[in-house]
Amino acid sequence: MPKNSKVVKRDLDDEVIESVKDLLSNEDSSDDAFKKSELMVHDQEEKDVDVEEGSDVEDERPAWNSKLQYILAQVGFSVGLGNVWRFPYLCQKNGGGAYLVPYLILLMIVGIPLFFLELSVGQRIRRGSIGVWNYISPRLGGIGFASCVVCFFVALYYNVIIGWSLFYFSQSFQHPLPWDQCPLVKNASHTFVEPECEKSSATTYYWYREALNISSSLSESGGLNWKMTICLLAAWVMVCLAMIKGIQSSGKIMYFSSLFPYVVLLCFLIRGLLLNGSLDGIRHMFTPKLEIMLEPKVWREAATQVFFALGLGFGGVIAFSSYNKRDNNCHFDAVLVSFINFFTSVLATLVVFAVLGFKANIINEKCVIQNSEKILKLLKSGNLSQDIIPHHINFSSITAEDYNLVYDIIQKVKEEEFDSLGLISCQIEDELNKAVQGTGLAFIAFTEAMTHFPASPFWSVMFFLMLVNLGLGSMFGTIEGIITPIVDTFKVRKELLTVICCSVAFFIGLIFVQRSGNYFVTMFDDYSATLPLLIVVILENIAVTRIYGIEKFMEDLKDMLGFSPSQYYFYMWKYVSPLVLLCLLVASIVQMGLSPPGYNAWIEDTATEEFHSYPTWGMIVCISLMVLAILPVPIVFIVRRCNLIDDSSGSLASVSYKRGRIIKEPVNLEGDDTSLIHGKSPSEVPSPNFGKNIYRKQTGSPTLDTAPNGRYGIGYLMADMPDMPESDL
Repeated sequence: MPKNSKVVKRDLDDEVIESVKDLLSNEDSSDDAFKKSELMVHDQEEKDVDVEEGSDVEDERPAWNSKLQYILAQVGFSVGLGNVWRFPYLCQKNGGGAYLVPYLILLMIVGIPLFFLELSVGQRIRRGSIGVWNYISPRLGGIGFASCVVCFFVALYYNVIIGWSLFYFSQSFQHPLPWDQCPLVKNASHTFVEPECEKSSATTYYWYREALNISSSLSESGGLNWKMTICLLAAWVMVCLAMIKGIQSSGKIMYFSSLFPYVVLLCFLIRGLLLNGSLDGIRHMFTPKLEIMLEPKVWREAATQVFFALGLGFGGVIAFSSYNKRDNNCHFDAVLVSFINFFTSVLATLVVFAVLGFKANIINEKCVIQNSEKILKLLKSGNLSQDIIPHHINFSSITAEDYNLVYDIIQKVKEEEFDSLGLISCQIEDELNKAVQGTGLAFIAFTEAMTHFPASPFWSVMFFLMLVNLGLGSMFGTIEGIITPIVDTFKVRKELLTVICCSVAFFIGLIFVQRSGNYFVTMFDDYSATLPLLIVVILENIAVTRIYGIEKFMEDLKDMLGFSPSQYYFYMWKYVSPLVLLCLLVASIVQMGLSPPGYNAWIEDTATEEFHSYPTWGMIVCISLMVLAILPVPIVFIVRRCNLIDDSSGSLASVSYKRGRIIKEPVNLEGDDTSLIHGKSPSEVPSPNFGKNIYRKQTGSPTLDTAPNGRYGIGYLMADMPDMPESDL
């Protein structure tokens, strides 16, 4: 040891006393060990409070009022619009009931383990996504920033969908519903049906022309749609008011926003089961097509749905769990929320296909009537002989079964001339096989079905209010994934940051309420989140299992939960989940490469959708979205790895947290090599192990079960241990 080491150490103690006096005991500068203390991070005006583990004194970080409120928040975040309009579509497309098998398998090996991982790190470290990953490895601190960027991108367009739902909700208080019939157009001589509506349908016309007033291409802006602009503003005001006090305000709203959708879904299910044809829809939905399970595409889409259904990588899960007590059983929460999410998807699927079965039955009845009239005309004109028609057939009240019997007979008799007769086979299965998802399901197919309901305005109000609540629940978690990490890291006022965030998002979101806005929603939905989130979650898994250490993490869980988690999670986190995520990432990149980048444009003249490729500038935007979302990861890594930001520059890297204040760590301490922080980045000093008590307890002090850098610490601090090599001091 250098002869002047004690002098240097005493000088260091004098220099950094203000930033570490609550972390390190300074009773005697020649003592051979620093004493253990606890780090608490609060706002400047808050009172310094040391909290013993298990004591009655609560720390001053906001906390959930009850376990129910927390569970509802996590359920509200994970259960979103995708459960209603994405899962039923995938179930229908990928083998009906057989699709549930790969979904459940992937939920067990990917969904629940990774959901449990995010809950655990958030609850243990009690920081937002930036603080959590900076704590585990400062060089991977960019993971948290990437999550914030993705959350912001998703929030931009997700709130637009809430705005659309608000518009339909506001238009539902009238009878008949405005999308019930095609509008009539009057000119000087006569009145006729709007051609665009006549070529499509009343609900399709209302969606594209009345609601969106959509342009014919992405390049044709068409100006702002003032109706949707007002609805978007209303949506952001709702989000801002709900989030302005953090979980203290949004937590209370969760009781309604999370539970109301279940009330509506159950009401729709009961009403739907009483409708004619509903059982046909449900039977069609859950008839398993086992051969489809062997297709890789089914497993890829199931894995993608599991991944996004639980909100992995967004940071919202980590943010919500960071407000929990450290001894909360987050393993139980992970399993409970995951299966609530799954059963919600199944419930929504039952509702959707009960209603679509009813709709298909109505369309099939119209098809039978129209084609029966054609057959009667053919019989009267002599093109068909009356002898081929069975005697029991009554065309005035013909059933679908009787019509299909006549259809088959005519097809056999008039085999060569059959196509010229213009007859159509009316099968309910043909209508149910028309896969519909997303906005097409919510704003076209479902709205059309509801026009045939008795008291249709009531059901329309309920349905769109449900969509608003589903969207808001997910938005709360998404915004929390932005606000909490920034507040934790930069110590800004939560109220001010919330207002600024929502205001900026509204003004940027105006691009989505142009006449071409729907095409931008499609672009952001396809490119802003999928690949970046997969990369983020892969890096999260690597950070915990490889950088921090899976063994240490399992010890931390035992310390936090009071019991050892199953070794199942050890093997899932270390081997299976990373492999599945890598396969999913590769499959998503291949799928993106094979699928031509473009969008479905609505053509007014033909009243049909037509696929358009993105223009050059559109492709640049798509690529930019993916690059910007993941860019913080390499930037932070390079900055920390190469020490590009000097500690004395006033940057984030030079800021350490003291209770109630932010202080800058002094540097250049006499130029001595033995300086505690001189010339070293946090990642270059021995990493703390908050699963093992490497800090010594202060004599006579109460036992504190804390992480070495404190319960809420981000940066790394070292203890002067007698058994450490001198080169580490």
